[in-house]
Amino acid sequence: MELYLRVRQACAGGMSQRQAAKAFNISRDTVAKMMTFSVPPGYRRTAEVRRPKLDPFIPIIEGWLEADRSMPRKQRHTAKRVFDRLRDECGFTGGYTIIKDYIRERERRGQEVFVPLAHPPGHAQADFGEAMVKIGGVEQKAHFFVLDLPHSDACYVRAYPAAVAEAWVDGHIHAFAFFGAVPQSIVYVNDRCLVAKILPDGTRKRAVLFSGFLSHYLIRDHYGRPGKGNDKGNVEGLVGYCRRNFMVPLPEFTSWEAFNLWLEEQCRKRQHDVLRGESETIGERLQRDLVAMRPLPVAPFDACDQDSGRGSLVCPLKSGPP
Repeated sequence: MELYLRVRQACAGGMSQRQAAKAFNISRDTVAKMMTFSVPPGYRRTAEVRRPKLDPFIPIIEGWLEADRSMPRKQRHTAKRVFDRLRDECGFTGGYTIIKDYIRERERRGQEVFVPLAHPPGHAQADFGEAMVKIGGVEQKAHFFVLDLPHSDACYVRAYPAAVAEAWVDGHIHAFAFFGAVPQSIVYVNDRCLVAKILPDGTRKRAVLFSGFLSHYLIRDHYGRPGKGNDKGNVEGLVGYCRRNFMVPLPEFTSWEAFNLWLEEQCRKRQHDVLRGESETIGERLQRDLVAMRPLPVAPFDACDQDSGRGSLVCPLKSGPP
């Protein structure tokens, strides 16, 4: 390891790989390998393991195990049952251990690994939820925008009659005005208002309005995997919290604006709550979020004046940030 470090430092300092090979009396191939890997990679197998007794039976094993996916968990093949069937029905002459090892490795490859997420200050997650409300005496469904700062658990909530693209943008604008700053990055769902298409390589083709919004605020956008709520677990949990705490009993207001002013006040009150397992309040930790966030631009993005290629958008949300 010492030689490894010295060679890498010498090359990083300007010595050519040819000169390093001479100076340290090693081959140029070895120097090239040292510059490719930051630590010795160890032995790397170049050919797949050959299992002459097992390999002919792998398609049969895979067929049985794939069929198990539609069976109750307690009626699926164990390694012992696979071994018995191969021996009795297929003429397998190998041992039980090779079957057990193959199935264990197969299960290990198929397991989803969850890594605890770290939440540095200055980053956010956003989503929409739904709940019933009564506005102007009419009971109807409210679509509420939620922006969460996972580091501090501070939030902003705003309700709309529909979760359209303009509502997504308008919700962000009000949230940024509420916090007085812009997050460095935001994790989103793959909503069609935001993502026009997911390309084969996993990259997102953004909707035109949303792309202009991101460009205006210089936000780095990230997206959860389709159907994987744990990628944005904080905001998913916050949607449930808002539904249970802000929408029960059934909210009743004279107008959407009155409802949103009340929701904004609830977000302020929540900042006095002490974080679970911590001694800090949400508001105290929010200060670290705000330091890491970017200042607001001179003017907010106007979702209602963006040319969509079909003329100016007609925006029912035109109210401006608070």
